Amino acid sequence: MNRAALLIASVISFACGSAFAGPGQILHLAELNTLQIQALDRARTVVLIPGGILEEHGPYLPSFTDGYRNEATVAGLAATVAARPGWTALVFPTIPLGVGGANEIGGHYSFAGTYAVRSSTLRAIFADIGAELGEQGFKWIFIVHLHGSPNHNKALDQAGDFFRDSYGGRMVHLYGLMPVVSSQPEQYRPDPKEEKDNGHDLHAGRTETSSILHLRPDLVSGGFRNAIPHPGFLFEELAGIAKKPGWPGYFGAPSQASAAEGAARLRVRTDAAAAMMWRIIDGADERKIPRFADVLMKSEAVADTVNRAKEAETSRKDRFEAWLRANDHD
Repeated sequence: MNRAALLIASVISFACGSAFAGPGQILHLAELNTLQIQALDRARTVVLIPGGILEEHGPYLPSFTDGYRNEATVAGLAATVAARPGWTALVFPTIPLGVGGANEIGGHYSFAGTYAVRSSTLRAIFADIGAELGEQGFKWIFIVHLHGSPNHNKALDQAGDFFRDSYGGRMVHLYGLMPVVSSQPEQYRPDPKEEKDNGHDLHAGRTETSSILHLRPDLVSGGFRNAIPHPGFLFEELAGIAKKPGWPGYFGAPSQASAAEGAARLRVRTDAAAAMMWRIIDGADERKIPRFADVLMKSEAVADTVNRAKEAETSRKDRFEAWLRANDHD
């Protein structure tokens, strides 16, 4: 190494400080300066982007329920990256935006607690972030944005496909892949009585209440222990429940929840996400793995709900664009 190269290396080392010591590391992008970011080894840096839609979760859970779960998964993934010598986990700030709250299942396109964006908006946000990272040479980007809306998942999948085709790296929506999203601990499968009350645990029921009891028990309303069950086994049944006047915003049986179950579910899903992340880094083609959005859309009832939601999105977009034209805005 010549004297000029040594001088540059010493300047970067001084600017970066102790954050770049050790065999592996976890860094937070928001805390880094330009020299620190430039010094990262692109081949061994994994960018982790947590998301979290603000979505109604009924009277017992916070609207950022999905976000707390995603941030916990990212923390686990970052630890697995840092455990590998020479690798860096670069954690992006949480993006609290998503598409389609569960309230859309019952045809409610405005519901206290849900603050969603259009599919095209979410796709553009992640495509733009991916472009910034891609143009700076980052190759491994993993989005952690667990949420059930097919439109939401499709938007993230498409942003990732754009990154791959444009920059040659990988930007993968991990919870958009079936082996990750379908993972669950065997010991917490409901018994027949519990299953009757819980039904298909789609939203704000036993599973999500357990998760928040584990992660943020201070944000769970004590009334969940007396929650009236709202079970449905088919999507059509759940839609019928959600359409009823006074639907509280959840399905299933929150009263069955426990912090222990929440901890177990987090471990299993984080392990599944980590295994998938390393499979992809080691060469697996994520496009050949079944995608959550595609599986969901095989249901005619789900597809009908999705199409109605897209019509509502289009109506909102048309109103905004008409306002822009009327006010002579580009």
